[in-house]
Amino acid sequence: MKTIEDLDVAGRRVFVRADLNVPLSDGTITDDGRIRAVAPTIAKLVERGARVVVASHLGRPKGEPDPQFSLAPVAARLGEILGRPVAFATDTVGESAKATVAALADGEVTLLENLRFNAGETSKDDAERGAFADELAGLADLYVGDGFGAVHRKHASVFDLPARLPHAVGDLIATEVGVLKRLTEEVERPYVVVLGGSKVSDKVGVIDNLLGKADRILIGGGMAFTFLKAKGYEVGSSLLQEDQIPTVLDYLKRGEENGVEFVLPVDVAVSGSFPDVRTQAPVEDFAVVADDAIPAGTLGLDIGPRSGALFAEKLADAKTVFWNGPMGVFEHPAFADGTRAVTQALIDSDGFTVVGGGDSAAAVRILGFDETKFGHISTGGGASLEYLEGKTLPGLAALEG
Repeated sequence: MKTIEDLDVAGRRVFVRADLNVPLSDGTITDDGRIRAVAPTIAKLVERGARVVVASHLGRPKGEPDPQFSLAPVAARLGEILGRPVAFATDTVGESAKATVAALADGEVTLLENLRFNAGETSKDDAERGAFADELAGLADLYVGDGFGAVHRKHASVFDLPARLPHAVGDLIATEVGVLKRLTEEVERPYVVVLGGSKVSDKVGVIDNLLGKADRILIGGGMAFTFLKAKGYEVGSSLLQEDQIPTVLDYLKRGEENGVEFVLPVDVAVSGSFPDVRTQAPVEDFAVVADDAIPAGTLGLDIGPRSGALFAEKLADAKTVFWNGPMGVFEHPAFADGTRAVTQALIDSDGFTVVGGGDSAAAVRILGFDETKFGHISTGGGASLEYLEGKTLPGLAALEG
């Protein structure tokens, strides 16, 4: 794959497909990690005299404009991070986009409105998607793919547009791919994988593929309760995917056959109801119980302190660690300790530690940890998982052509 150093960008319009899908609360950005991650690529292009046209999706609008998913707040924050004005086009390929791009001088930046405000971006129909890609191509001379969090999507700006313009990968994608190769090729051992989050079904492919690669797989978060149920334990009202129990049993059996150690929680923090993460109201019925003693009517919302210590022990000698998914409802202080324990264990490790994007990356920042203490914090949880599953990612395949 070509890099931006291989492109002559001075005075040319460079379309940068970024992933600026940041969380918003009442129009305020609550985590700007993805904006900061792509800023160095944009800054490098600016320094070389490019006319930079940045584009991204945000959220899941239904193929038409929706004010709650506007990228306007992102344009303002991107400008602050770059230390220069960022013009904002109020549409994707309409009059505002064309006028804003036409007005760019060398070294200037504009951000287009949310790509998913146009149905062609995510269309399953090749012709409709291609027509939108044609319109986007009219706004630029060159293409730089740097939205790693979207490369597993066959979308117009990710898959179709690179075929229409000379293209290269940005620094962020180049870094992400390099890191993922370290997790799949010539891995330093012990190799420990920590998986959390809500559902086993979200991690089926990656667990299946890692059973032949990892030395240990630590299971926390909501998905742990399907594993505990598979062991015959009652899990109260905790999140449970009954249909995944046969799959989990198969994983446990194959892990034993292949010498892969599964590590499950030995205690759980519970409550009778889901906590209010907005008000951070105290949890009156908070309790820690053994993994086989979750009371009926209660929800498991975090791994307990003994589990946190066990997970830290299992991470202590790791030479390579991949972590995707929090251990509990870390947004509330009553149920953040499990995620905090795992995060600290990664920092204490002497190995190469990778935080697999999404909620895990947000947890690192929300809980106040120093991001520089990790080997890498990914910007694309879903893309990382699909790469580790061994899938071909459409956005990367397009950039290789």
